[in-house]
Formats: sequence, structure tokens, C-alpha cells
Amino acid sequence: MTSQTTLDKAGQGDGPSAGPSEATPGKGLRGHPWFTLFTVAVGVMMVALDGTIVAIANPAIASDLGATLADVQWITNAYFLALAVSLITAGKLGDRFGHRQTFLIGVVGFAAASGAIGLSDSITLVIVFRVLQGLFGALLMPAALGLLRATFPAEKLNMAIGIWGMVIGASTAGGPILGGVLVEHVNWQSVFFINVPVGVLAVVLGAWILLDHRAENAPRSFDIPGIALLSGAMFCLVWALIKAPEWGWGDGRTWAFIAASVVGFLAFAFWETKVKEPLIPLALFRSVPLSAGVVLMVLMAIAFMGGLFFVTFYLQNVHGLSPVDAGLHLLPLTGMMIVGSPLAGVTITKVGPRIPLAGGMACTALAMYGISTLEKSTGSLAMSVWFALLGLGLAPVMVGATEVIVGNAPLELSGVAGGLQQSAMQVGGSLGTAVLGAVMASKVDGDLPGNWAKAGLPPLTPEQAGAASEAVQVGVAPVAKGTPEAIAAKITDVAHDTFISGMSLASLVAAGVAAVAVLVALLTRRGENAEAGAGVGHI
Repeated sequence: MTSQTTLDKAGQGDGPSAGPSEATPGKGLRGHPWFTLFTVAVGVMMVALDGTIVAIANPAIASDLGATLADVQWITNAYFLALAVSLITAGKLGDRFGHRQTFLIGVVGFAAASGAIGLSDSITLVIVFRVLQGLFGALLMPAALGLLRATFPAEKLNMAIGIWGMVIGASTAGGPILGGVLVEHVNWQSVFFINVPVGVLAVVLGAWILLDHRAENAPRSFDIPGIALLSGAMFCLVWALIKAPEWGWGDGRTWAFIAASVVGFLAFAFWETKVKEPLIPLALFRSVPLSAGVVLMVLMAIAFMGGLFFVTFYLQNVHGLSPVDAGLHLLPLTGMMIVGSPLAGVTITKVGPRIPLAGGMACTALAMYGISTLEKSTGSLAMSVWFALLGLGLAPVMVGATEVIVGNAPLELSGVAGGLQQSAMQVGGSLGTAVLGAVMASKVDGDLPGNWAKAGLPPLTPEQAGAASEAVQVGVAPVAKGTPEAIAAKITDVAHDTFISGMSLASLVAAGVAAVAVLVALLTRRGENAEAGAGVGHI
């Protein structure tokens, strides 16, 4: 059981957590740190890839299965909701039963659910199996971090997390490219079937290489009421963020769910002070660096996910690029994350996380400001500069904030800490999309009527104006069939100009969020408990 002394040390930064049990290192490849990293990277790649690759397949799924727009939205929302709500609880399962077993179960379940989606002949089954994908993905993500924390010595942990972050970043950014190729040249089912051989490889490698690590004072019981309260609060929060664009931020339902989430989090915090073995010991948050790391992940995800959301519409709907070409235009972002993440790990090991994190968020703020200057006529080279700068800024944050969160938690709570890190990123991404989407909607609603009138276009009825605004918010020109070519050209110009003005404002807001994150980054420091990782008990 986690002792209060251990938690006090974790919170105050007085030293590492209670020492792990000693054991004989594994023979051969079993338990080897770098092969462990490769194995967990293969599994994590599936989850990160599915966050973006499926978006490209959605139109084909809708056409083949006769799905409505709401059905298609649930293909993404069901996955994200299950993932975000389950991450911290899944991390606790890894701490309790061992990260190796949890990781392998997560991989098997994720790959099986992926294969089942490919075999599904109805949209209902697709959505059900997407929920299962999210649940199993939540099992393997924190377990992967827990395995890295337990396997790598402190002086190499940042490099390992750097490569781990590189895999997530590259998979997330590369999803649209791979998805476009598969949908265009094979079919939409292949987007899911591809996870099956990857999952088989991860399971084979995991059974051969991974060695279970468990701290002496790992949790022995479950905080069932805590799990229920936290899951309910997370569900209400994420549900509100998902539905806010549809309901509107002024709608009572949006604020009812937000209020319910606040009440749920407060009830959870109260309960955690009363239970013997809490799901998340609140003493963890006595650690200012750990708390700052969680906040930093949220702010980074708001700026990155929210800003990038509109860039994809800009490339495809304003510049007229195919999904594959749009993905290729984002290669500078992907490439800088691939190159920058391991380098960030080395730098953070040498100088600590504070300066690289602050510098990374400053680069992110500058990149988002640069993206706010993009126009219809902006060329590929100018875009590439800002995308590359964004990747360069994100790399140290993905690595450093993860190390700060996981490294400042006791070893026996590394799974929970990994769940916190992933939850912060998922909630931040959803918050960024929702908030910046509201900024975009407000700007478009305000500018479109005036721009429409200045262009000398026929007045719109309220219903037509609402539909036109929704189309323009994603860069689509609301041109009706049979519209004369000259009028269609004017409508397209108005739509694209208005969209770009909205994207510019949303990007400036994202830049402001990144600037605030620079100040938060100054509160971070190296994990006090990272040294507890290497040499832990092998089971």
C-alpha cells in the first residue's frame, strides 16, 4: 500500500519514492530497455494513428454503410470519449496488476476490435467496436509509459520518452497521409485491418521481450467509488466539449454538463481524502512541477490540436489539395517532431526540462502566429516554415512535460501518472477544438453577412445564412447546383476570405494560449523520482 510518507516526498520533492525491490535482471533480450522501447512503440503507434487516420475514411464509410452525418461524427467521438474517460483508471490497473500484462491485453483487444470494425456491415457495429478500441487503447498507453519508467535508468529516460513522443507525434501527423493512400487505393476497411498485423507483431515482441515491473508498495485494492466519480466527471466534461459546437456555448445543456463535471470532480476530490487507497492520491498535486506538467500538456494540446484542426481544412478546402497532398504538406511538422523529439530528450537530460519546455512553447506561439498570417495565395515554402517551427516547438514539450509528470510521481503510481499525462492531452485537444471552433464560428457569423453584401451577392434567408456559415467554418464555399459560374466564383472568394479571417483569429488565440504556457513551463523541474525506475523488481 502507498504510504503517506512516500506521497509526501513525491509532493514536496524531498527525494525518490520508497525503493523498489531488487531482482535479477532478465537474460538476453527480455527486459532490455531499448527493445522494450521498440515493443511499446509498436503498440502505441496503433492508438496514435487511429486518432487521425479514420477521419480520412469517414466519407467512404458513410457512403458504403449509409450513415448519416451524426453517425459519422460518432465514429470519432465514441473512440475519443472511451479513451479519455478510461485513461487514469487504466493506468491504475497497470499499477495494480503489472504494466506488461495490461499492455498485452490492450494490444490484443485493440487489434481485435480493429479487425471487427473492418468486418462490420452496419454503422452501429462500427461505433460499438470504436468504443472498444478506445477502452483497450486506454489500457496500453499508460502501461507503455509505466514500462519505460521502470526499465530505463534516469540518465536515459528522457531519450526514451523522446522517442516515444516522436512515435506518437509522427503517427498522429502521418495518419491522414496513410489513410488517404489506403482509402484511395484499397478500401476503407484497410484503415482498420492494418492494425491487425501491427498488433500481432506487438504481442509477439511483448511476450518475448517485455519484463513485468512492480514496485513493492504497488496498490493492492481498487477505489471503485473514486473510479465511478472520476469517470462520470470526465464523461460530462468531454461530452460537453464534443457537443458544444452543435448545441452552442450559450445553450443550457452545454453548461449543465460542464456544471455536472465540476460537481463530479469536487466530489471525487473529497472522496479521495477519505479512502485508504485512493485512485489518485491528492498528495501527488503537492508537487508543483507535476501539476505544472499536467497544465502544460493541456495548454499545449489546446494550441496544437485546435490550431491544426483548421489547417487541414485550409489545405484541402481553400487550396483544393487531396487528403494525401494535404498530409504531404504537413511533412515538415512531422519531420521536425521525428528529429526534434530524441534531441529534446538529450537536451532535457543535460539541462533539465525548464528551458527546453519554455523555449518549445515560445516556438509554438510564434508558429501559431505565423499560421495566422496564411492567405489564399500563400505558397508551400512559406507554409512549410511555420509547420516546421511548430514541430520544433512541440517536440520538447511532448518529451519534457511527460517526463515531468511521470518522473515526479512515485514509481508505484507511474501508471496513474501516465494516465494523467494522456488525459491532459486528450482533454486539451478536445478543449482546443471546441474553444477555437467557437472562436471561428463567432468570427464567421460576424463577418460573412458583410462580406456577402460587399460582393453584391443576393441576400440569404436566415436558414440559408445558417447553412452557409456552417459550410464556411470548414472552408467550403456554399455554392448551390446550377449557380452561374461568375456568381459561384464570387461566393467561393467570399467563403475563403471569411474562413481565413476566422482561422487567423483562432490561430492568434492558440498563440496566446501557447504564450501563457511559456510561463507555466517555468514552474517545471526534473522528476525527483526518476531514479526509482531502473532495477525495479521483475516478476
